Amino acid sequence: MPEAKLIQPERPKDLPPIGLDDLFPFQCRRDLDCFTTCCQNVSIILTPYDVLRMRKALGIDSTEFLEKYTLPAFTKEQKLPLLLLRMDPETLRCPFVSEAGCTVYNDRPWACRMYPLGLAEPRQATSREQPFHFLLQEDLCHGHGCGNTQTVRQWLDGQGLEQFEAMEAPFKKLMLHEFWQKGEALSSDKAVMTYMAFYDLDRFRRFIFESRFLTLFDVDESRVEAIRVDDEELLDFAMEWLQFVLLGARTMKLRPAAHEQAAKATAGTAAAGE
Repeated sequence: MPEAKLIQPERPKDLPPIGLDDLFPFQCRRDLDCFTTCCQNVSIILTPYDVLRMRKALGIDSTEFLEKYTLPAFTKEQKLPLLLLRMDPETLRCPFVSEAGCTVYNDRPWACRMYPLGLAEPRQATSREQPFHFLLQEDLCHGHGCGNTQTVRQWLDGQGLEQFEAMEAPFKKLMLHEFWQKGEALSSDKAVMTYMAFYDLDRFRRFIFESRFLTLFDVDESRVEAIRVDDEELLDFAMEWLQFVLLGARTMKLRPAAHEQAAKATAGTAAAGE
């Protein structure tokens, strides 16, 4: 899994699609000579829900988790801030792998759960272009042909991906939006803001409750109390806020006072330009 490109919008070359009821033989087990080899020298992209699950499993603040275990992935061409799991600088191994296997197995990232399957998902599904899975068969992995033959559907169910798919649907929607193809790269301020809402949920919660956020946005009181204590609810709220801020979607409601402030700012800018 050297690149961990398990999800992509384009149809992968030389990797035929496989359906949910197609069969494939695969098993990862400790007696294989390649056990944990795939956890070394690999680029694993973390999703917001991956970060939420892993830092809760470790019992640490999201800011601490990001500083210790991740690397931001920014390039000149890239418009969306992505996050990589930081490998050990000496061994290039995942910091959570031991000789006995993954130490955070129950909360392992989406990419690790999917392997050896990948997912091709078009930005806009049509009658001709639909999401499909494909099988990654790499020389470093000797689990192919081992164990019981199973369907793609059985593999996905066995890896506990249903909860991940549900929680990551808003993030995926943002990732595949045409905004990233048509628009310019995010400003530094928006990139920092997006990174915070995606990954640093504890900081985002402080931003909500310790700034003027709730005086500007009209949020139902029950929702306010939910995001105060529930990380999954907070992540869902963060995705709605980013759709509002980045895409102009009507996912948030401004209070009347916020509308007045915006109108005054616009009027002031216009007067200054006269």
